[in-house]
Amino acid sequence: MLKNIKKSLKYLKRSKNNTMIQTEKMDEPAEKIPKDIKNVENLLKNTFENSKDLITRKISLGRNLSIPVLVVFIDGIIDKKLINSDIIKPLMQENISLNFNTLPMNEDFLDFLKESLILNCDIGEIKDFNESIDEILAGNALVYVDGIGKALKVSVQGGDKRSVEEPLTESVVRGPREGFTESILTNTSLLRRKIKNPFLRFESLTIGKQTKTEIIVCYIKGIANQEIIAEVKRRLNRIKADSILESGNIEEYIEDAPFSLFPTIGNSEKPDIVASKILEGRIAILCDGTPFVLTVPHLFIEVLQDGQDYYSRWIYSLLVRFVRLMAFWITTMIPAYYVALISFHQDVIPFKLLLTMSASREGIPFSAFSEALMMIFTFELLREAGVRMPRPIGQAISIVGALVIGDAAVRAGLVSIPMVVVIAITAISSFIVPQIAGGLLIIRLLLLIAANVVGIFGIIIGTLVLFIHMCSLKSFNVPYLSPITPLETSDLKDSFIRYPIWALLLKPRSFFRKT
Repeated sequence: MLKNIKKSLKYLKRSKNNTMIQTEKMDEPAEKIPKDIKNVENLLKNTFENSKDLITRKISLGRNLSIPVLVVFIDGIIDKKLINSDIIKPLMQENISLNFNTLPMNEDFLDFLKESLILNCDIGEIKDFNESIDEILAGNALVYVDGIGKALKVSVQGGDKRSVEEPLTESVVRGPREGFTESILTNTSLLRRKIKNPFLRFESLTIGKQTKTEIIVCYIKGIANQEIIAEVKRRLNRIKADSILESGNIEEYIEDAPFSLFPTIGNSEKPDIVASKILEGRIAILCDGTPFVLTVPHLFIEVLQDGQDYYSRWIYSLLVRFVRLMAFWITTMIPAYYVALISFHQDVIPFKLLLTMSASREGIPFSAFSEALMMIFTFELLREAGVRMPRPIGQAISIVGALVIGDAAVRAGLVSIPMVVVIAITAISSFIVPQIAGGLLIIRLLLLIAANVVGIFGIIIGTLVLFIHMCSLKSFNVPYLSPITPLETSDLKDSFIRYPIWALLLKPRSFFRKT
């Protein structure tokens, strides 16, 4: 009860602060675009302070009228070919003055430029100067005309970007080999190619006071739960941060249980996986500048699933999911059970195996618990070294380092051979469920401590506490252990098992359960 009251007070305080911030933001007066082009130049100069990548191109519009026009853009994030062909070249034609010789310098003049002169399909009008600065920083070109207190925004985004490639984090044997990139427009087009549905929605918003990062919420209207969509938007709009550089920053702001070891928000680099989740009724959150797309709600069962399961025969996929389930159990429980059996329950071990283990531990100066901690720590060192080093060197460190250190530790009498085998199996199993590898390391250590204190009884107590915690988790008001608890029999067809693809006709009911 006290925990819930404390959580409610914290939420009310956060909501009050966010309301005050929003009120202050609304009270800020908008700065209109000056009509005099020289004043616009001075404001741009004061704002960017002669930044080298800011390009300003001044043009005299028309041979007879000589109307000053200022084209402004940021070099490196725009396509110069579009600037030259769509804006500069049409504005510098010698005979255009005949077309607007009688037009007054007002909105009709801007309409003429927009409808008859500038060759671009994405053009908009802007009145606020600060908004025009944001559009320049977003990769658009701004056209300011002398005598008119408005500007034209022309979409010319471009620059260098990574091409669509197979993601290294989610390689497959069978299935699409394309992955998301750092360009949010490329990512939306990849999803649109997968889901040719007019009800597929992409809703954009900007987060980050300094970075002004574009975020897109993607879902299918009529399939996704409207309550979950509203909750996602509410949490995103509640974010008040200076910078959002990656989708992981957003994840920490909107997740349900920030102190839990289990993630309540999924992520993927593959368009086919994200598209399949959207088709099931989930919501995708795309962040500009990162290839990782977030998906909500995220359930524990997704840890055991993989996109390749749906491209292989269902019997094989069923077996692979069972292997993943066993890997999850092994990587969390095996070291703790080994320590518990060695320290407290030797009578449970078969006699011949007990003799072999006793012989291998003869002369070892450390307890089984100390051995396990030392080997787990050594493995984590090797794994981090393999990740941080360049790929060719990292692979050599991981393989050679494990072999050399393991063999040297056994020969030196620091650890026993069974312990090396146990930790090796634990490490291999952790690679099968990489989505929660960080949380599993902490769970493994906690169960190891419990096993060292009271043996198997400690493991049982720790497992019960872990299960109760998982039952209490929710991902955007959807129970984390769905469809196991609460039980939803129709959703069990695609859980620990997988039915043939033609039998998976219904959308998950867990997303629409009233809680």
